[in-house]
Amino acid sequence: GFVVGHAGLYQALAMFAVAYFIIGMTVLSVCAIATNGALDAGGAYCILCCGRALGPEFGGSIGIMFFLANVCGSALYVLGLVEAVVDSFGIPPGQKAGTGVHVLPQSYWYELLYGTVLLALCLLVCLVGASIYAKATFLIFLIVAGVLGTILVSFFATRPIGVPWGGFSHGLGMGTLRRGSHTSPSQPVPVCLAGGYGVDYTTGQMMSFSSVFAVMFNGCTGIMAGSNMSGDLKRPSYSIPRGTISAVLFTYLVYNLLAFLMCATCNRTLLQKDYGFLRDISIFPPLVTVGIYAATLSAAMSNLIGASRILYALARDDLFGRALALAKKTSASGNPVMAVILSWLVVQLVLFSGKLNTIAGVVTTFFLLVYATVNLACLALEWASAPNFRPTFRYFTWHTCLLGIAGCCVMMFLISPVSASASLGFLLLLLLALHYLSPSSTWGYISQALIFHQVRKYLLMLDVRKDHVKFWRPQMLLMVQNPRGSTRLIDFVNDLKKSGLYVLGHVELQDLDTLPSDPLQPQQDSWLSLVDKLNVKAFVSLTLAPSVRHGVRQLLFTSGLGGMRPNTLVLGFYDDAAPQD
Repeated sequence: GFVVGHAGLYQALAMFAVAYFIIGMTVLSVCAIATNGALDAGGAYCILCCGRALGPEFGGSIGIMFFLANVCGSALYVLGLVEAVVDSFGIPPGQKAGTGVHVLPQSYWYELLYGTVLLALCLLVCLVGASIYAKATFLIFLIVAGVLGTILVSFFATRPIGVPWGGFSHGLGMGTLRRGSHTSPSQPVPVCLAGGYGVDYTTGQMMSFSSVFAVMFNGCTGIMAGSNMSGDLKRPSYSIPRGTISAVLFTYLVYNLLAFLMCATCNRTLLQKDYGFLRDISIFPPLVTVGIYAATLSAAMSNLIGASRILYALARDDLFGRALALAKKTSASGNPVMAVILSWLVVQLVLFSGKLNTIAGVVTTFFLLVYATVNLACLALEWASAPNFRPTFRYFTWHTCLLGIAGCCVMMFLISPVSASASLGFLLLLLLALHYLSPSSTWGYISQALIFHQVRKYLLMLDVRKDHVKFWRPQMLLMVQNPRGSTRLIDFVNDLKKSGLYVLGHVELQDLDTLPSDPLQPQQDSWLSLVDKLNVKAFVSLTLAPSVRHGVRQLLFTSGLGGMRPNTLVLGFYDDAAPQD
């Protein structure tokens, strides 16, 4: 109703199409990565980081961003529930005592208290564990489905009525009571086809396309709910694709159907000035109230439990050292209770923002950034042709990943350029902090896979038959016997190579047949460290041979690849003196 009332039917349908296009592309990427082997706890963080897709720096920083997105999302749904409770049971402004069911005082601090109590209820469910959460969520799903059925019937069954707005519900004096109207689809009504943006009565701010889209998009961000519980599902690679895709299709159809029915039966005044109008036109109003409470409570719990699982996965990977050590502690059943409590504390801090629409833009920006990164992870794995990326879900291509990234980035800056810039800046700071401060990791890096793929492609394109004297360049093989006494020679030849191939060669005078193992393998890392220390652009090639002449011949034949082979052999002055350190 909020979306159709301000944006009109045409723009509302466009908003749904854009939002579901973005999340549709992301869902394909999520399904691809979720079906690529076993998934552990941590949802999107597991997909990006534990799946070793983007490495610890990028995966860890996005994990923090997704944790914050879930935290802010949980607070957003709690605040939405508080608004609904106060709307139903709040004492009208200007009155000292309520009448009937309107007994709850209204003020910033009272609403913060109600939010704290509701959040404590979510905390209790999440502390018990994932099993009780799953049962509670299924019960809530049944309730919401039943309420949705009665709402759809109510659009046709309820006779035309005038619905009062103002008064106690919306902060207006009792003398300013006004009326919105509802009629049946078969009778004429001034339909809201075009946009007619007005003032949001909960915040007093003028609405626009971007601000309405920011609020609406939070109704589409549940696509990670299944993957957030990847560690609690019996068969995540089976359940996540089927559950997520069916949920996305179902909600898209429901949103569009409701938009059409609201446009056909309710005037703009009603939709803009009474966000709880579904109760007034329902054949059984209390059921709608129960449905709103159940839906928002379920969403708040989903985000809280998702945030805790991400925090637990981050702590377990030791990317932030001792800062998250407390979040590693679990109960006897394996429930990360400390991560749940820490997530609850952060959500409690976000509740001080006061109103749902105040934080909607920030939450949407966070989620869009995470979705863009999930698409980026899938795109990188696809472009790298990594042999360990063999998802059983095949309904995606690099085109869908690229479209998902572009859609997320464009909408981020359209909704709030300030929030988008601040989020990207914060992400960059996290990247730098993890790069320089986090403990060393043995994880693989997608950048290395991408570099390998591109180098192989261009080496194949480097045709030796097309060599020409005009473009000849020296490609050096420098023989080094004692590296500690040859550092100046290594630097000198580095200056001579003129952007050509440069190989440091070393011959070990031994016979492999008489040795228990290859003695060159342990030396390889030391030679590479020497290259890093001297800051020269060189490769290292080591060999075993009975004589230096045989060793040099082997290196000339085996060094390089394709069109990149040494054409110049460099030897230092002959010196048979014993080397000195």
